[in-house]
Amino acid sequence: MKVPLKITFRDFDSSPAVEARVREEADKLERFHPSIISCRVTLERPHRHHHKGNLFHTSIFLTVPGGDVEVNRDPGKAHEHEDIYVAIRDSFDEARRQLDGKTDKRRHDVKHKEAPPHGAVDKLFPDHGFIRSADGRDIYFHRNSVLNDEFERLEVGSEVRFAEEMGDKGPQASTVATIGKHHIVE
Repeated sequence: MKVPLKITFRDFDSSPAVEARVREEADKLERFHPSIISCRVTLERPHRHHHKGNLFHTSIFLTVPGGDVEVNRDPGKAHEHEDIYVAIRDSFDEARRQLDGKTDKRRHDVKHKEAPPHGAVDKLFPDHGFIRSADGRDIYFHRNSVLNDEFERLEVGSEVRFAEEMGDKGPQASTVATIGKHHIVE
């Protein structure tokens, strides 16, 4: 880190052991993400009136190229956060997840949702039909696979999106959704 780690204790006395744990976690984080510019950690025990024990609140603020990462671990009713070391671990785990997500986005490793296959109704029968897929295959579908009870509205040539699976006699559509001016179902 270009800027030294800053640790702040609120509503309880600082402890060399707790400070050492924070430094250890920050060092681990920096080994996996060497681009961290600065790290500020705040540890506090805001609720002094609990019957079972005080829950610790931890905050981590990281400055990294391309933006900041902020973690505010409010313990809520998580009684495991009565242990300051658990609260510290959970906060740094969350910071690691957020940094991993930022790194993936910078590398353009973002997961892209693939659009479901599409095609057009090629043949219709009283209780089933066939879709001609975009790649030219015939996909069987049953009337019960058509969403929103729209089987009766289908016509040869109707555009549809579908979820494909392998049936007993070949490919079939487990769900079929109509595509059109008023019917776009994803």
